[in-house]
Amino acid sequence: MNAPFPLRTECPPGACICGREALLNDPDADLRVLRLTRAEEKRLVERLENLTSLAELQRMQGLMQAQLGIALSITPSARGVRTVRGISIQVLERPGLCRKIRQSIPAAIRRSMEAHPEIAYALLDAHDLLGGT
Repeated sequence: MNAPFPLRTECPPGACICGREALLNDPDADLRVLRLTRAEEKRLVERLENLTSLAELQRMQGLMQAQLGIALSITPSARGVRTVRGISIQVLERPGLCRKIRQSIPAAIRRSMEAHPEIAYALLDAHDLLGGT
């Protein structure tokens, strides 16, 4: 299949279960996620590591959803948050999304939150864990 943009190279056999081939063979498939080449993934991870505010994180979430079809779920633990590890960051699965990407994006966001704890604080405030109004 010829796409109007460069496609991510396939993972080594058995290393990933992303379903890239099935996605390429489906004529109605959303191929946006395959735009994330290894070089682009590196740039994305670098941008996510350098976030300094919750507004930037939310902006990046929107851009990833709009441009690549990648959806993130970022929620604090119901049992409380003592470190950034208590914040659940998940890349929602979809065909064509490599396992490596599903791991590197949350790790980059966590590194950003560790460097700038104000992001985590703003996220917790936004989720209103204390139940106040």
